[in-house]
Amino acid sequence: MKLDVSAFGGIIFGVIALVGGFVLEGGKAGALLQGTAAMIVFGGTIGATAVSFSFDELKQVPSLFKMGLTRSTFDPVQLIEQLVHYTDIARRQQPLALEPEIARAHDPFLEKGLQLIVDNADPTFMRQMLETDMYAQASRQKMGVSIFEAAGGYAPTMGIVGTVMGLVHVLGQLNGNPNDLASAIGLAFIATLYGVSSANLLWLPLASNLKNKAKHGALMRQIALEGLLSIQQGMAPSMLRDKLMSFITPSGGPGGTGTENVSQPVEEVRVS
Repeated sequence: MKLDVSAFGGIIFGVIALVGGFVLEGGKAGALLQGTAAMIVFGGTIGATAVSFSFDELKQVPSLFKMGLTRSTFDPVQLIEQLVHYTDIARRQQPLALEPEIARAHDPFLEKGLQLIVDNADPTFMRQMLETDMYAQASRQKMGVSIFEAAGGYAPTMGIVGTVMGLVHVLGQLNGNPNDLASAIGLAFIATLYGVSSANLLWLPLASNLKNKAKHGALMRQIALEGLLSIQQGMAPSMLRDKLMSFITPSGGPGGTGTENVSQPVEEVRVS
């Protein structure tokens, strides 16, 4: 895994753009730092989100952050060539010859499929096992998306709560210095800024990021599933390549973009 430059860079760029625009309008960057507002917004968001999910689900949040800010290789063509290599071994020798490839697969889904082939598992049982694995993975990813979407929904509301609390404090000091009151009103609205900006720069974008990666993963597993089943059936390498390439190329031929046909195969495990 490597750093997801678009995700990490997008968050940083968004924050810089907001702060930079504020400074260019004559504001001071330090005025946007308000610890109590951050405590109300982020603490309230975390608390409300914790109510919505179980502790076991919330324990996965650190790994979900890692998943959102890192990126695995998404190369369906490389996967197809890998599966073609497997079927070539199985046809030239025998399915047992695939056993050394299990340790070199570096992918739990491929490892499980290859092991089932080596064990000469029933094709129907093999499909059920792998589809169950796909469904479980899609469910975990959907849960992760739901956590960030929930946080994105609560954050703006917590920002408004923080602003109202700040204004209540201001109204209790109406007899004070007008300059101090103006400053206090400005600080009160910082909570709304934190709530809205965190929802639209962090929580909701991370949810969309996870959705996109889940679709990529579902496509890769669907290709692997069909490839593994075809290997078990003894399909020729050239036929397997043509069959699997149909997942990433349009039915009209090689002139397409390579994305028109990806939605249909992964419908069963789609998380969006």
